[in-house]
Amino acid sequence: MPFREFERQHHTRGRGRLAEADGVAWLERQGYQILERNVQFKAGEIDVVAREGETLCFVEIKARASADFGQAVHAVTRRKQRQIATAAALFLASNPYDGPCRFDVLGMDGGPEGWRFTLLKDAFQLD
Repeated sequence: MPFREFERQHHTRGRGRLAEADGVAWLERQGYQILERNVQFKAGEIDVVAREGETLCFVEIKARASADFGQAVHAVTRRKQRQIATAAALFLASNPYDGPCRFDVLGMDGGPEGWRFTLLKDAFQLD
């Protein structure tokens, strides 16, 4: 079970890499076509840029080993949403796309049976 590897990893970055890889694999099984990962700008980072059908999706992946601090999907604050939106605007400035776009959040909550995935499509809007 990949979650067990996550639990054994003591370094935060290592845990993040493992969780993100599990999340990307799950998204692919759901039909997402992964275009790019870890797109970085000074203003922020986009974990995953993918397509679902004709829709370009900017996906934030959040993982938590336990529910001690709430569900992972709730960790995407308004501040984080603004950072993702700014990064998405910069991405679109250099990679024009005239189709529909949206922001998705994939929450991964760990437990005895492994990961529990929660996907929020169109999780937030630009103001």
